[in-house]
Amino acid sequence: MRTFDLAVLAAYLVGITWFGAQFRGSQKTLKDYFLGGRDTPWWAIAFSIVSAETSTLTVIGTPGIAFAGNLGFLQVVFGYLIARIVISTLFLPLYFKGEMFTAYELMQRRFGHNIRKLTAGSFLVLRAMAEGVRVFAISIVITIILGTGEIPSIILIVCLTLFYTFEGGMTAVIWTDVVQMFLYVAGAIISLFVILNHIPGGFAHVWEAASAANKLQIFDFRFELTPEFFARPYSFWAGILGGAFLTTASHGTEQLMVQRLLAAGSESDSRKALFASWFVILFQFTLFLTIGIILWVYYQDNHLAVPAKLDRVYPQFIWTSLPTPIAGLIMAAILAAAMSNLSAALNALASTTIMDFFKPYSKKVRTEEQYVQLARWTTVAWGGVLFAIALVAQNVKSVLESGLSIASIVYGSLLGVFLLGRLTTRVGEKAAMVGMLCGLVLMLYIYGNTKIAFTWYVLIGTAVTMSTALLASLVIKEDNFVRT
Repeated sequence: MRTFDLAVLAAYLVGITWFGAQFRGSQKTLKDYFLGGRDTPWWAIAFSIVSAETSTLTVIGTPGIAFAGNLGFLQVVFGYLIARIVISTLFLPLYFKGEMFTAYELMQRRFGHNIRKLTAGSFLVLRAMAEGVRVFAISIVITIILGTGEIPSIILIVCLTLFYTFEGGMTAVIWTDVVQMFLYVAGAIISLFVILNHIPGGFAHVWEAASAANKLQIFDFRFELTPEFFARPYSFWAGILGGAFLTTASHGTEQLMVQRLLAAGSESDSRKALFASWFVILFQFTLFLTIGIILWVYYQDNHLAVPAKLDRVYPQFIWTSLPTPIAGLIMAAILAAAMSNLSAALNALASTTIMDFFKPYSKKVRTEEQYVQLARWTTVAWGGVLFAIALVAQNVKSVLESGLSIASIVYGSLLGVFLLGRLTTRVGEKAAMVGMLCGLVLMLYIYGNTKIAFTWYVLIGTAVTMSTALLASLVIKEDNFVRT
């Protein structure tokens, strides 16, 4: 046990929980609880977007990817920029027509009530499954620190994060995100230089060794229509196309991100936040991939045994090799990423449950205060669901790729329906639902029975959803509900 490091960790956990709980007093309405009152500065929303798409999966998984491979993951990040251009052009103008709480209200405007329930329900399943993997990733870190079992580790973080999310709603989520993002990025920068100090020859030696092993390669332009091509997750084509489709789906159709965009005071501020977040993401992934390469050189030079799970490489090195209190600070930073993402997911799951399912169909008249209280307890219920899913996610090989794969299975169907609503007028609700279900079934088959890389999932799912819906619209005659 490293007493001072543990004290640093404890101080962080208590401090961030206390800080988040301070926003309880401002949570008077559902607009306050789910959208932060729509008066949050664009720069804070930008940092919150980064925190929401960053998690323990990113912090411990990205170094593991570079450790085993190279810098090819950055090809996916370049696709993220294309996605932001598409979202700001196609979706943002519609999201700021009227006052919307969730992304799926847009589907009701275009198609009808049933498609709203289907898309919202798909999000709930998708986010619960993917977030369950992320919650399990937290236990990897805490188990290394305390040597405890995975279940107590998960309980600790879930309960603390639940407390301030329960109390402070979206306002607490965004401002704790800002604090936590600066903490984990600062921790990563410190760890990079500390790890370099453990390597004789420093960065020059790292560059030489990594270059010789081809680990500094970013782009892979090979193109051939073979099974091996589609099995490579980090080629230029999979990265640009896959990253663009993945982020268009996650940031343009999933409540976890759309909720942040809707929290801005205007469409212009929302657009600023969206693009500013990309520059931070590019820097962040470059930083964590570089750490992975430096760790690879360190392991090679010292002939160390590689952990069975590469997700343990970064946190294990920090806790066993870095001095006090740096180890405690960086471990606190990793937990910061975990807590910020978990709080975002909890609030998004609660907002979709209340606004897309409960409130529209409730016959009982409730005050805003009663709805806020109901939203709080819905948040608690989702915390329990995520804990349960985390318990069955203990056998995944790579937490980062597993989380992205699970999300990508549903993203294609979601994005396909949203694009149908935005780009076509001939497709009605029933045809859209047929297309969405066909896309989802196919992606489940591909996930379980093929070696196609997850970076292609959203593109394939989107194409199948749209083409099937367009074909179905030739047979199914209906009112298209074009009201957007």
